[in-house]
Amino acid sequence: MKENSIVILDFGSQYNQLIARRVREMGVYAEVVPYFEPLENIIARKPKGIILSGGPASVYLEGAPTIDKAIYDLGIPVLGICYGMQLTTQLLGGVVERADKQEFGKAELVIDHKNSPFYEAIPNLNQVWMSHGDHVTKMAPGFEQIAHTDSCIAAAADYSRNIFCVQYHPEVTHSVYGTQMLKNFVFEIAKCEKNWSMGNYIEQTVKSIKEKVGDKKVLLGLSGGVDSSVAAMLIHKAIGDQLICIFVDTGLLRKDEAKNVMEVYGKHFHMNIKCVDAEARFLEKLKGVSDPESKRKIIGHEFIEVFNEEATKLTDVEFLAQGTIYPDVIESQSVKGPSVTIKSHHNVGGLPEDLKFQLLEPLRELFKDEVRAVGREMGIPDYMIDRHPFPGPGLGIRILGDVDKEKADILREADAIFIEELRNADLYQKVSQAFVVLLPVKSVGVMGDERTYEYTAVLRSADTIDFMTATWSRLPYEFLDKVSNRIINEVKGINRLTYDISSKPPATIEWE
Repeated sequence: MKENSIVILDFGSQYNQLIARRVREMGVYAEVVPYFEPLENIIARKPKGIILSGGPASVYLEGAPTIDKAIYDLGIPVLGICYGMQLTTQLLGGVVERADKQEFGKAELVIDHKNSPFYEAIPNLNQVWMSHGDHVTKMAPGFEQIAHTDSCIAAAADYSRNIFCVQYHPEVTHSVYGTQMLKNFVFEIAKCEKNWSMGNYIEQTVKSIKEKVGDKKVLLGLSGGVDSSVAAMLIHKAIGDQLICIFVDTGLLRKDEAKNVMEVYGKHFHMNIKCVDAEARFLEKLKGVSDPESKRKIIGHEFIEVFNEEATKLTDVEFLAQGTIYPDVIESQSVKGPSVTIKSHHNVGGLPEDLKFQLLEPLRELFKDEVRAVGREMGIPDYMIDRHPFPGPGLGIRILGDVDKEKADILREADAIFIEELRNADLYQKVSQAFVVLLPVKSVGVMGDERTYEYTAVLRSADTIDFMTATWSRLPYEFLDKVSNRIINEVKGINRLTYDISSKPPATIEWE
């Protein structure tokens, strides 16, 4: 599958993962690598095509990201997008300058070469998405303009070397025929074949795990989340009971989480799972702690301690499996440099190196939607595979202020009602992430003829494509009314409910 691939060189574009996803959705393997990847490594991958992504830099400034221009002489078709177009132009003898009229947003594309393979089956006038302050003022020798907007050379091609460049972003949905343009490059120009499928991936990964692990044992921290569960399924299919899963019940999980995990993966799929009840231990460590970062660190540290203790009880374990997925890999090799830490990552990780295991990461080449597709193909029930993201620290960061068992139990019940009603109303799959937050605020209420003084809770539901930005879900008033009535009537400890109508940014999806 990988020798029939597209390699994407990342120059820091916010859309680089989107390019890869678009290509994979066509049934072709695509891989994102940093722009400074050595040329010999790119050649060794035997790609059918190379895409140069966009990026925030200006090619004419000192220190701007660049590549070995021998890449254009490999005989491999190249597509330069935005910065990729400007870099190609600069390296091959053209001129790039600051634009008098910068373009950000929708633009009308006029196709000049109607018979260009890149524009096959695309109307002569169509909408594309621009995002640039620089543009090409003189094309490199051998290139000709194949499309324009009213302010720039929008596309150019060197047909003799199969090099195509576009100033706009075909990978975003605002470029109406963008996916078709990418398809034309992948199939008509790069001559790729469709052979990337989750069925093939399962077959090849299971075979690879068998060969790598042999008769040794593998240890995996099973959280019940999508990534760790699908990783466990793949490894279990390959080596059966040689896989040992440790499930740590922190006391901060969703309602009936431990029971569901043991029933689905232990009972139904016959996995070897050790369930550790560590609720009292976690809550003791969290007693009186209200600072969000402190809570995260305590929960993360304690998880590692519990996992480590259980791991040292085992013998002949040589591999540690993790549910690392492809966006994690891309971000770890990001060309953008360090960014400001807004808060520690939601997922608990960082297992100590002294565990002395070889790492096994069967999902490290998959995007989240592909992970879900693998899970479905392997028979994981929809209600487990389609669940919204759940942070590693769990309810510990959805209970604002200090954490105790009473609050965790109250929040568990309220959250279960919210999710149940979203499913009943066929809304669960229409929103991206929904949950309840418990505030360290009590207010007066009246229930029956009695005065109450109980907690305030917040419903949070967000809609997003990539979780980088999000808007609050426009849930129907009738639905919110029903959820409010149920939670206030059924959950002892909550007498007031509010709905969070803040977007990301400036807010984050999680409250802590």
